[in-house]
Parts: sequence; C-alpha cells; structure tokens
Amino acid sequence: MSNEYKVPEVWTMDSENGGEWASINRPDAGARYDQALPVGSHPLQLYSLGTPNGQKVTIMLEELLADGVSEAEYDAHLIQIGEGEQFSSGFVEVNPNSKIPALVDRSTDTPVNVFESGAILFYLAEKFGRLLPKEPTARAQVMNWLFWLQGSAPYLGGGFGHFYAYAPEKFEYPINRFSMEAKRQLDVLDKQLARHAFIAGDEYSIADIAVWPWYGNLVLGKLYDAAVFLDVERYQHVLRWAKEIAQRPAVQRGRIVNRTWGEDWEILAERHHAADIDEVLNKQP
Repeated sequence: MSNEYKVPEVWTMDSENGGEWASINRPDAGARYDQALPVGSHPLQLYSLGTPNGQKVTIMLEELLADGVSEAEYDAHLIQIGEGEQFSSGFVEVNPNSKIPALVDRSTDTPVNVFESGAILFYLAEKFGRLLPKEPTARAQVMNWLFWLQGSAPYLGGGFGHFYAYAPEKFEYPINRFSMEAKRQLDVLDKQLARHAFIAGDEYSIADIAVWPWYGNLVLGKLYDAAVFLDVERYQHVLRWAKEIAQRPAVQRGRIVNRTWGEDWEILAERHHAADIDEVLNKQP
C-alpha cells in the first residue's frame, strides 16, 4: 500500500502537526487572550526571545550603546513563544503577525510600533544615523543584503531547521531540498565574503547584524547542531567573518539577551540595565 499523501480538495486542520511547536500553530491570526505588555523605564521597549531573529535587534541595540548612543537604552521583555505569549492582546496590538521581535519606541509623542526584525534594524539605523551608509551606492548594497537575509532565512529556519531538527519524523525529500538551499545560500555568502571584509562591503552594517545570528551561528555550530552535516568547513570566508563578528563585545552582549537556554553565562531572560548583562557575562569561565 502506498503511503503517498492524498491531497484533499480543501485543506482543513484536523489535528496538530509540526513537531515541537505544534501546540502553538493554528491557521488563524489575532489575540487568543487578554493581557497587556509590561513597560519598563527606557525609551525603547523590546518584546522578544533570544532566537536568531531576536538576536538581531539586541545586538543592534548593544552596538548603538557601544557607539555612545545613550538614547538607545532599552528594556528587553521575554516573550515565551512556546507558551503562546505572542498571542496576548498586548503583543498582537504591537505586531498583528504574532512573531518576535516587536519594538515600541516611546521616545516620540505617539509611541511607534515596529515589527519584523529587518524593519526594526532599519528603523533604528535611520533613527540614530548608525550602521547604514548615507552614500547611495553603499546604502543600496546594505539594503540588498538586508532584504536577501529576510527572504533567505525562512529557508534556513522554517525549511532546513524544521525538517532537520524539529519535525516529528525525518523525511528524505524535504531534508535534501532544504539542505541544498541552505548550502547554496552559504555559497552565496562565501563568494561575497571572499571579496569583502563584511557582508555589504568594507564596513560593518545592519546587513552583518541581520545575517550573523542565522548563518554565523550556523557555521559556528550553534544552530541546529548541523555544522558537520552541512560541511560548513568548506565555507572558509563565511567562517572567517563569523568568528570576527563573534568577537565584537556588542555581539557577545546582545546574543544572550532574552535567552533562556545554554550555559549560565549566556542566559539572560530579561534586560533592563547594562549591569544585567555584565552580571551574566561575569560567570563565563
């Protein structure tokens, strides 16, 4: 008897399906319960989790603070997506798509809601005039690679990561399909970084901040435990870049914010003051 899936005329959700995250997946949007979001004392309020998309924003904020932008002080509130906290009425009001990260800028007369990690990076870069060139050609290159990441990362996360690491069963076809795409993307980056110090050229930018939490963590063996499977050692230019970015103090600080797993020195559920990060990092052996 064939096990081939028979496609119905009209799809319906008859049961939970999706492995580790199945319990929060539904084919509808909107709030599932009423609860306001907490608000801290700083101008910028971040609601997030220390996934690659969450790391983008906390690294950006720490880079801004390291560059002397005191107005970039922020509170980072934990959103536990496994518990469905992204479906609270408060979170949905900020991001109707119910995905982390979400930012509220309360430094303005009317608070500004910003969602989608790439949009948040662009908003902060524009607001503070950092990490995004003003010269048109250089700016276009940064935006090219920022949008490249926003379009490519779902193949790595929702595609490769899901079927390789999280799906309840291992299936050859999707793992092969998304492994091929993940390696193609790594090759794109490797060829670019063979010619440039950073993703978009010779200057560190929001393009690097966007790409590193996904592809940097991947080649450094910190994402999906897939470095050997994907033979990341062949992407020497990506590895060089990933290691250099990992040494930046702001990256080391930002990557642990809203993180609830790992070693003691890389777990910081919430960040409300710089000292919160210092206390955690001081545990590092």
